[in-house]
Amino acid sequence: MKLLVTGGLGFIGSNFINHIIKNTEIEIVNVDAEFFGSSHHNLSEIENSKNYTFVKGNITNKKLMGELISKCDTIINFAAESHVDRSIYDANPFLVSNIRGVFTILEVLKEQKKKLIQISTDEVYGTVLEGNAKEKDRFNPSSPYSATKASAELLINSYVITYGLDVIITRCTNNYGMHQFVEKLIPKTIGLARQDRKIPIYGTGKSIRDWIHVQDHCEAIMAVLEKGKSGESYNISTSQEIDNVTIARKILKLLDKSEEQLQFGEERPGEDTRYSLDSTKILDELGWSPKISLDDGLENTVNWYMSHDDKWWNNIPQETYSSTPWKNKY
Repeated sequence: MKLLVTGGLGFIGSNFINHIIKNTEIEIVNVDAEFFGSSHHNLSEIENSKNYTFVKGNITNKKLMGELISKCDTIINFAAESHVDRSIYDANPFLVSNIRGVFTILEVLKEQKKKLIQISTDEVYGTVLEGNAKEKDRFNPSSPYSATKASAELLINSYVITYGLDVIITRCTNNYGMHQFVEKLIPKTIGLARQDRKIPIYGTGKSIRDWIHVQDHCEAIMAVLEKGKSGESYNISTSQEIDNVTIARKILKLLDKSEEQLQFGEERPGEDTRYSLDSTKILDELGWSPKISLDDGLENTVNWYMSHDDKWWNNIPQETYSSTPWKNKY
């Protein structure tokens, strides 16, 4: 098998490529535009592997995507603008990458009958006040980011029905683990805590997220690749729900730092108060289940970030640490 992975220099994509190259004989072609958050450092351990090829390019380039897709069996689309805060400041890059990019891939697939796995998000459902969102529940996105991901899903569904394309969609809860860029809650908290700086928390910090270690997510994608059914969608979660301020406190405890570093501030515009997914379908039909507990995964993640020297951390733009990042251009 030969896979085309889009956005493979980013957080989840790079972890997936590392997982594939280290554990299988599958060939990987990675196409990435090298935008904000992408890093070749994420794949430094396997970049010289005979089964790995990198191509710099944008998924909105139809000619390039046509050439790459023609040489692969399956496309796994990780490529996306993914940070809610930046989508609030300027939604246009999200429209281009998350909608136009998916449209370009779909247009190529009309001509080349290959399989596509679209990596989506639990945020398409918006706030889930009670119970857990199931695959067929309605979308209710709250941010420009989640709206573009929901739009991509609807576009995909229309192409599956109209043109008979072979597409599977996955929706996962909040990922964490090594190589995550520090605009996200967990690495941002680690980075600020180690510098004894204030750690901004939106509002009261009581927004609830269901957390999954990125390695468990990679295993779930593999299960979908091997056993998933065309035209279906699969929710991926661990039922490890916890609010944001508790996550921050756990990190501070692991680092032996004071909770006085926490700084409560403005609520983020359009903040979802709770995400929660029902992952019964992937558990029962594909036999996947998470293996890493939140406490173990969080400890391993903190240790990974703390093992990086000051040179790595000092390359992070200071505006990334802002208490109101949705006001930053980046």
